Amino acid sequence: QKSLSRDFIFPSARKREAFCQLLQLMKIQHSNLDEPDLISVYVGTWNMGSTPPPRSLASWLTSRGLGRTQDETTACIPHDIYVIGTQENSLGDREWVEFLRASLKTLMAIDYRVVALQCLWSIKIVVLVKPEHERRISHVHTSSVKTGIANTLGNKGAVGVSFLFNGTSFGFVNCHLASGSEKTHRRNQNYSDILRSLVLGDKRLGAFDLTLRFTHLFWFGDLNYRLDMDVQDILAHITKKEFEALLAVDQLNLEREKNKVFLRFSEGDISFPPTYRYERGSRDSYMWQKFKPTGMRINVPSWCDRILWKSHPETHVVCNSYGCTNDIVTSDHSPVFATFEVGVTSQFVPKKGKGLGSPLACIEWESIEVIVKTASRSKCYIEFHSYCLEEAQRSGENPSQSCDIPGFLKLGWSAKHLPVLNPILPDLEYLGDQHLLLSIKGVESCESYGAC
Repeated sequence: QKSLSRDFIFPSARKREAFCQLLQLMKIQHSNLDEPDLISVYVGTWNMGSTPPPRSLASWLTSRGLGRTQDETTACIPHDIYVIGTQENSLGDREWVEFLRASLKTLMAIDYRVVALQCLWSIKIVVLVKPEHERRISHVHTSSVKTGIANTLGNKGAVGVSFLFNGTSFGFVNCHLASGSEKTHRRNQNYSDILRSLVLGDKRLGAFDLTLRFTHLFWFGDLNYRLDMDVQDILAHITKKEFEALLAVDQLNLEREKNKVFLRFSEGDISFPPTYRYERGSRDSYMWQKFKPTGMRINVPSWCDRILWKSHPETHVVCNSYGCTNDIVTSDHSPVFATFEVGVTSQFVPKKGKGLGSPLACIEWESIEVIVKTASRSKCYIEFHSYCLEEAQRSGENPSQSCDIPGFLKLGWSAKHLPVLNPILPDLEYLGDQHLLLSIKGVESCESYGAC
């Protein structure tokens, strides 16, 4: 009963962990329902073009249309979590949320619960979850960042939501980056500003890049990257469905190859036509000429609307669909969808019958070698963070360093300068699901030179 909720404060993380485990054991013994280890996540992004949506969003919410779509038979299986990002959305916040809930209720006959709603001007993100998962979701955080003119206008920027689903952390970022074919560098800058300023996830991981803080991070929106090709050539390729030739000149793909943005992110295969810039009211032709008071502007057809993700190593995530609708025509963008099968972990419970005699596990290091891009020669230490540790641990300063390549510093630690990490639960099976974050910091400045 929500009215009776209380905060419990434990003397240490170890005591808290033990309490959670006892609760989990009790729950498992008294319940015939297993905690899920796989859930399905739907992510949608749509630039609504400042016009109201059509009466039905069925094709978008059931991943039907062009590209890699859901099979008719699976299209109506409800997902566990729906995350919907919109840009240039002129509807009121509550009105939009209720419209989405009503749409899902009509399609799936389920009353989805609102986990979060975060808005920045007309950029909105809504997270909806099946009622039975509501109790599995905790530590919900929301945040937004403006990247419009002088980073003070909210017409461009990002909104984000993060939460824990049982023991697994999720982050979702919906953004609208700078427009215009020639603005690639500005879009890259928007991306790094968002990365630096969005406040999501565990506060203790504040020193880490946003992309390292979550088991699963999904990043989507009107990223606005264009195709570097003459418009007539683009149209000819689209007619022949020669998407490979176009993807080779896609600015986002080119910038990712140069490691400028979305480092180590994944994206599904694109097998659908560019989602921008259509003539409103139909999907037959692209309106690539835009007449403005300052003259005519060319907007080449492009895959502006994208969905990418980044998960911790050795975790389970499979993209089952990635496409766009072909029947929602109120905007000059088509809505884009992607669906995922995602692995989640529960509170760990040791196997029954494991006595106190089982060997205790700890983490020891033989050596660590680090190469950082810096002209500095200062000594460094390593900070270790993990949910399996009671608190952050640190190494001694590096006993050896060299500079074989100009601009790069090679640092080395031997076993005796590295801490033995004792996890809260000294169980090998438990450790198999855990991740360690390492941050390299200067001894004098305590500034981070990098993390992994």
